[in-house]
Amino acid sequence: MASTEATNSKRTGFVGLGLMGGPMAANLVAAGWNVTAWNRSAAAFEELPDVHRAASVAGLRDEPTIIFMLPDLPFIEAAAVDLLESWRAEPPQPGTAVVVMSSVSPTGVQRFGETVHEASGGNAVVVDAPVSGGTVGAENGTLAIMVGASPADFDKLQPLLAAMGTTVRRLGPLGSGSLAKACNQLIVGTTTAALAEAAELAERSGMEVGALFEVLSGGLAGSRVLDIVGPRLAAKDYRPTGPAKFMHKDLGFVVDSAGRAGSAVPMASAAIELYAELIRQGLGDQDLAVVRQAIANLQPVQSAPQATH
Repeated sequence: MASTEATNSKRTGFVGLGLMGGPMAANLVAAGWNVTAWNRSAAAFEELPDVHRAASVAGLRDEPTIIFMLPDLPFIEAAAVDLLESWRAEPPQPGTAVVVMSSVSPTGVQRFGETVHEASGGNAVVVDAPVSGGTVGAENGTLAIMVGASPADFDKLQPLLAAMGTTVRRLGPLGSGSLAKACNQLIVGTTTAALAEAAELAERSGMEVGALFEVLSGGLAGSRVLDIVGPRLAAKDYRPTGPAKFMHKDLGFVVDSAGRAGSAVPMASAAIELYAELIRQGLGDQDLAVVRQAIANLQPVQSAPQATH
């Protein structure tokens, strides 16, 4: 008979098969993992015929690892209620891991870790492993995965995470991955806003935005954000690859973490107001590139009067 460790080595549960979670689960299957998943909508399983369907999140209680890929921590906590009650009644196997791959609050995920530890009788651990790379990275298995875990837990989970990403790094204990993702979103959110602002300025001045971005990409302003989001900004293509409203949430984590660390974040403070305005304009469900439309809707800056001599 196979050992429990061998039987568990290529099994995982998965919660949330949306724009990111679906491709991530598919890559796990392609890498030889046996994936059992729960998703609110049954339609997701039609696109993932090799993913087994669980009747509930609690139905994943005996999986050695359970990945959560839901919009935010409150969604995860709500989805996990019955799972945790099941573990209180009968603790899971020692070494069970709950892997939070969503973008969540660093302090919030630490509290969630305490809740899971208590509910499981100390047999389950929470690891935060948020991702960057968007739907393209999820589909291609090239995500950057930022991990907060003990060295031992990271080593155990590394093969699972490597099936979904090409850059997988442990950055410290629980909460470190989410803080790293917050820093990532600070850079992505402000850079996208700056590119959107440049695009509006260029177009209103008679310049072709695509040509501008092409020359910028060859200089110091070149970046992955410009490469990936730039074409959508230039084309005003706002079809969602990920809702822009989530950037406001993520920048909130930056501001909160900065307050706790005593660090000034003037760029994040400005950006969170811009993305709040984007949501007020009713644009939050469109792609991040829609920040260009949000900027276009603002009142223009008045030209400074010319100095007289």
